[in-house]
Amino acid sequence: MTTAPSKAAPRTTARTTARTTALTVLLWILQVVVAGFFLMSALGKFSNVEPAKSTFEAIGFGDWFRNLVAVLEVVGAAALLVPRLAGAAGLAFVGLMAGATLTEGFVSGGGVVMPLATLVLCAVIAWGRRESTTRLWAAVTRR
Repeated sequence: MTTAPSKAAPRTTARTTARTTALTVLLWILQVVVAGFFLMSALGKFSNVEPAKSTFEAIGFGDWFRNLVAVLEVVGAAALLVPRLAGAAGLAFVGLMAGATLTEGFVSGGGVVMPLATLVLCAVIAWGRRESTTRLWAAVTRR
């Protein structure tokens, strides 16, 4: 008599659990820091101080676009702190920071290091929270 192989769940070790916990904590710290960065950035845009003022003048879209970006930054920063929305917020910020990097590099002539570094940090958040993004997408599309 032969028995079928067991499809038991893989065993989790204390080391795996500790590593997962440490990565989760680090990801939360990164999310809080990035959310704080975007809140401070939004405050600069709302108050129309440099370098936001000159950057958005160089773009030529006017104050409405500066205020729109500031609102997106505030909403995104809040979403980074909501577990179900954090991955989607990270993805949205990747797009926003890609636009910021291109704008700084080709339109306003500013440095691209800061927006590019922020883009990478947002990509790390999006990747780290990809499971929550998948669950959110499934809930939205009802799949």
